[in-house]
Amino acid sequence: MDEETKSLLEELQAEIKLETGTKVTQQELLARLVESAVESRVEFVDSFRDGVTALSEAELAAFNEGQISSGAETGEDDIDDILYR
Repeated sequence: MDEETKSLLEELQAEIKLETGTKVTQQELLARLVESAVESRVEFVDSFRDGVTALSEAELAAFNEGQISSGAETGEDDIDDILYR
């Protein structure tokens, strides 16, 4: 573990002690951090992606609200005709 990461871990450890009065070891803190990452696995994995990450549920809902159905069925041939005319 590099010095910056160790320092940040110590800061978290001190803040937990200050705010809750509970002393936690760095091992307990790391275990809780891993649990938290596993519980929100998708967000954690996405945090390692370059560029823009996937849309949130709220953003997806907002996007889908704007969609309407024209009632017309579109097949692969129709798409090919439109794209390659």
